[in-house]
Amino acid sequence: MEDFPAERLILVLEDNPDHTRLIEDAFNENSLRHQIVAIADGMQAMDFLHRRGDYIDAPRPDLILLDFDLPGKDGRDILAEIKADPQLRRIPIVVLTLSAREEDIFRSYTLQGNCYVIKSSDRERLFQIVKHIEEFWLGIVTLPAD
Repeated sequence: MEDFPAERLILVLEDNPDHTRLIEDAFNENSLRHQIVAIADGMQAMDFLHRRGDYIDAPRPDLILLDFDLPGKDGRDILAEIKADPQLRRIPIVVLTLSAREEDIFRSYTLQGNCYVIKSSDRERLFQIVKHIEEFWLGIVTLPAD
């Protein structure tokens, strides 16, 4: 695997604790220097990104993994809000969701999501998908500085 740059912050917006744990395990498998922040609620996610309330000192994420089906604020609305905000729009967003609906895929790209990945129901396959996301977005792609 590639040599990853110094610590990156990955914001995981996922309400399924099993999926969150699997994503964290995949990113931590090789003891790489990435910090993972997992938030299960859409409203809290926006507070984190806008540095409001409990998240006043929150760091800016380098990459966001976004599930569309979140409580509080839907992932589709989160994507639209992030991409409309000049301070946030450069953060790459990987939509990682169970939805294979054509309208969700189309909307994701229309809203300038960086890629759309359908989660596998097979744990090992999902683990490998997350490893590929990590390798591509944190090992190959050059991300903008904060």
